[in-house]
Amino acid sequence: MKKRIVCLMLAVMMMGTQVATVSASREEELREEQAWTSAQLDATYSQIDQLYAAKEQLQNEIAALDANLVNVMVSIQTLEGDISNKQADIEQTQSDLQKAQNAKDKQYEAMKQRIQYLYEKGGNDAWFQMMVNAENLSELLTKAEYTQKMYDYDRQSLEKYANTINQVTQLGNKYQQEKAELEGMKQEYEAESVNLQAAIDERRAVSADCDNEIAYAQQMANEYAALIEQQQAEIERLEAERIAAEEEARRQAELAAAEEAARQEAEAEDETVYDEEGNEVDAEDALENGETLYDEEGNEIDPDSVTDEEESDGDVEYDEYGNVIDSDNTVDPEEYQSSGSGSGSSVVDFATQFVGNPYVWGGTSLTDGADCSGFVQSVYANFGVSLPRTSYEQQNAGTEVSYADAQPGDLICYGGHVAIYMGDGKIVHASNAKDGIKISNDATYRTILSVRRLV
Repeated sequence: MKKRIVCLMLAVMMMGTQVATVSASREEELREEQAWTSAQLDATYSQIDQLYAAKEQLQNEIAALDANLVNVMVSIQTLEGDISNKQADIEQTQSDLQKAQNAKDKQYEAMKQRIQYLYEKGGNDAWFQMMVNAENLSELLTKAEYTQKMYDYDRQSLEKYANTINQVTQLGNKYQQEKAELEGMKQEYEAESVNLQAAIDERRAVSADCDNEIAYAQQMANEYAALIEQQQAEIERLEAERIAAEEEARRQAELAAAEEAARQEAEAEDETVYDEEGNEVDAEDALENGETLYDEEGNEIDPDSVTDEEESDGDVEYDEYGNVIDSDNTVDPEEYQSSGSGSGSSVVDFATQFVGNPYVWGGTSLTDGADCSGFVQSVYANFGVSLPRTSYEQQNAGTEVSYADAQPGDLICYGGHVAIYMGDGKIVHASNAKDGIKISNDATYRTILSVRRLV
């Protein structure tokens, strides 16, 4: 009879989980989409980092070019000052040259007039008159010496002015050449400043492009982040719906099984079996003797209808959820007993022994498979702690603590899921059909609804 009850439970659960299967399929699709979106978000952030690095390099280049341009502009200003000073030198030299030329011309004219007067007023007679008029030889020699000194002075003055004019002329030529060189350097610096400004403008344009690309990439990153939030919200909604459907299917299966068990029990109590002669007999004895059984109306009875319960009781036992209870489906406490005394660390040590075992929806076996709440229930049963069967009920067990104060052995409760906290942000839990019982490194991978302390 219990076999038929289990079959009935499975049938009800299979019908009830059709919606959950569709929800799980869409949930898996959303998780794949979310993984792709996360990869795109990571790639976009990497692109933003590269753009910021490129922009920083451009800013460094612009700063260096600006410094060079400032140096060039300072050099140009210095050259302009040198050119202005050199022009003043040239003008002063030209003025000095003109003054020397004028002095030379005046001296030359004065000398010509003295010589002209001397020779026009007597020529050789002038020398004769000077000799005649001299009172003595000493006066004569003095006048002659004086005249000679005048000639020598005029000649030396002319030579001096000629040298001065030559020096001033050479200095003027030198200043002109230096000015030309300075003007050439200025032109080169001006050309260099134009090139530097062009380079600066070019890099500023590229930097502006980087800003535009960064802004666009940031916009895409924001959109990806928003999409991930939407996908996560949809995943959590579908997960909640799936878990609710599974729980409802389980509840309906349990209800149907209970009703069927009650009905069959009532039928079994009323059912009396007879042999072929109409005598009331014991069904088990009759079957052992190979006799055929009949109901009170004389109809032949299927032996299984009256012997299933007894056979089942002798072979296999089931819990209230339809799970087979036998040596292969039940943890032997002596085999897996933790060395701890029931502390949270002992719970963790015991629970982690089953990492790698399968996830079975509705299961409570630590060896052959359990779901999330069945895993937690069976682990704590080893330490004498009785827990409700579902994750929703376990969420109210024990004492609530904050996640910041979570200790090894505490229950981490999520929407429709439960895990055992290991410490250091890790959890051990019956995750899903793909991963089975496993350890996860991030207890906050989903929204935590409650943290419960049991030991």
